[in-house]
Amino acid sequence: MRYHNITKDDMLNGDGLRTVLWVAGCSHGCKNCHNPITWDICGGLPFDEAAKEEIFAELRQDYVSGITFSGGDPLHLQNRDEVGALIEEIREKFPKKTIWVYTGYSWDEVKDLPYLKLVDVLVDGEFVEELKDTTLHWKGSSNQNVIDVKRSFEKGAIVLHET
Repeated sequence: MRYHNITKDDMLNGDGLRTVLWVAGCSHGCKNCHNPITWDICGGLPFDEAAKEEIFAELRQDYVSGITFSGGDPLHLQNRDEVGALIEEIREKFPKKTIWVYTGYSWDEVKDLPYLKLVDVLVDGEFVEELKDTTLHWKGSSNQNVIDVKRSFEKGAIVLHET
């Protein structure tokens, strides 16, 4: 897996102050994407132990609510195994921190990933320029869903995260 940046004390990509991992690789190619530099799966930097420790150091801070995976697309086919392993490790080491994942895939396309049950909130769906709405919370276009993952699995249907 490769990444472009680790953002600290972010308030734009989920509830509370968050650490954001901007993963490289996206195959959706959404028109007017806010971060097209992250599309290249070979772009950015290799995700190594130093990058992981940088994230863990942030997550050790009491005031940090959790981590958000964005990009690019953390659930790009070539990222799924490493992102899944990192989600599992974060959930084990930091059980009280929340995990958010942004993806261009739909809920139905990713809900069977085994580690998705460890995620708190999934923002799904491609960004659609024609449906862009700057008044929406945590998403860019009205076709996207901000999903409460645990409750969605319990109900067997999408339950939206309350903002």
